[in-house]
Amino acid sequence: MELNDLLRIAGIGLVIGFLHVFFEQTGKKEFSFFLFFVAYIYIAAEMLRFLRIFFSEIAEFFQWLSLAF
Repeated sequence: MELNDLLRIAGIGLVIGFLHVFFEQTGKKEFSFFLFFVAYIYIAAEMLRFLRIFFSEIAEFFQWLSLAF
């Protein structure tokens, strides 16, 4: 995981947050809901990608550890 990934997710989160507040204030709650839903799906996909990277790093570590002993 790199800093660019974290900054991209944080930036998207801020934009989604501002749009959510804007749509709530203008009375367009259905747009706000769909925006939240799409953001949730996006973050879930990113988390799955991060988990895949994390578990591959763990597997590499255990392979290295088994070769060391």
